[in-house]
Amino acid sequence: MVYTSYDLLFLFFIYSFLGWCLEVIYAAAGRKEFVNRGFLNGMLCPVYGFSAVFMVIFMDPLREEWFYLFLGCMIVGTVTELLTGLLLEKVFHLKLWDYSGRKFQAGGYICLATALVWGAMGILTIKFINPVLVTMLESIPYLPGLAVLVVLCLILVVDIMMTAGALFHIKNQNQAMSEIAEGLNQASRSLQTAITGMVNRRMNRAFPSLEKKTAETEEERQELIRQKEIFAYGCSFHKIVWIFFLGAFLGDLTETVFCRVRMGYWMSRSSVVYGNFSLVWGIGVAGATILLYRYRNREDRYIFAAGTLLGGAYEYICSVFTEIAFGTVFWDYSAIPFNLGGRINLLYCFFWGIAAWVWIKRLYPLLSGWIEKIPKKPGKILTYLFLIFMTCNIAISSLALTRYSERAQGIKAENEVAAWIDQEFPDARMEQIYPKAKMIQ
Repeated sequence: MVYTSYDLLFLFFIYSFLGWCLEVIYAAAGRKEFVNRGFLNGMLCPVYGFSAVFMVIFMDPLREEWFYLFLGCMIVGTVTELLTGLLLEKVFHLKLWDYSGRKFQAGGYICLATALVWGAMGILTIKFINPVLVTMLESIPYLPGLAVLVVLCLILVVDIMMTAGALFHIKNQNQAMSEIAEGLNQASRSLQTAITGMVNRRMNRAFPSLEKKTAETEEERQELIRQKEIFAYGCSFHKIVWIFFLGAFLGDLTETVFCRVRMGYWMSRSSVVYGNFSLVWGIGVAGATILLYRYRNREDRYIFAAGTLLGGAYEYICSVFTEIAFGTVFWDYSAIPFNLGGRINLLYCFFWGIAAWVWIKRLYPLLSGWIEKIPKKPGKILTYLFLIFMTCNIAISSLALTRYSERAQGIKAENEVAAWIDQEFPDARMEQIYPKAKMIQ
């Protein structure tokens, strides 16, 4: 199925609300440990909305493959939950749910039981719920639907601002926004009361085990001091940017050498038109660092298993995204056994697992030490120069790929930018940069 931004935004709000209702019902069943029902005033759990939207975008092509659909939705939902937990803890210093007491958990953010639930919910969403919702959305006139979306988005923005202000202990002087937030809070409590049959204060009920992380120990204080003195200390923003560039370059180099050994000739494996950088590897390495950094001291098998699952899911999502965005397939594993739609295969998933182990256990400590030796001020300047360069590089590459696809369909340049792209990046040059790219209908 093809979804528009209008459809996806509506689905986000619908699934966020349904997720909130599900959490309330689950809490009413008598579960005593923490149940996350969202930290907003309104009746939304955005983690459900984002997870569902990601599932319908990237997992819909697997709707006829029940096992792979279950596995993909399980990974998408689990990764979304993990990133949400890490983001809330990083930004607000709050840990809003904790699975530490369960088996097969990671950092208290995710566990096997909830991962299996995400997989089952994904199948239910893709196979049964989503077709009904899309049919219902098609029956809504566009302009009234758009007006509803605008109002919902404005309310959500106000809710986020008020919630963030409360968590940061910011006294908001805007009376209108405060009244909106209070109205949402009252409506949320009222509906929760109707569902659970109990009247309690929302935040206390939602987060009975709310934890604040503080740096009170001497060890944590010393680490904070080091963070201020050393450039890109730990898993910081500047470190991730440098890791992204190094991963993109080393990944491109690895694939180029691999193709030379396997096929007998040199071939470009770059994702962008300027420089030898593989965005798939860069984003993958940066993402693996963010997700696995705190588990870098765990057993080798744990790192390998996480890399295998996450790497396979990531490569599949990249393949779907490039096909949707540019109408182009950059790799095809159809000739390799145990493949899934030609997008991923079991052998290369194992390679992702090995790469995750090599990166976390061997390469990252070495490169991290080198990066932290860079002088602080020049390092920050280079970070932003890298970002500006890669942003422009990606933008021009996207335009070049779009025109490459349009030229294949006989669409002529309609403006000066398109004409410049056609002159600088003709088909011959694009075929040299992307030799394995294939146009699709």
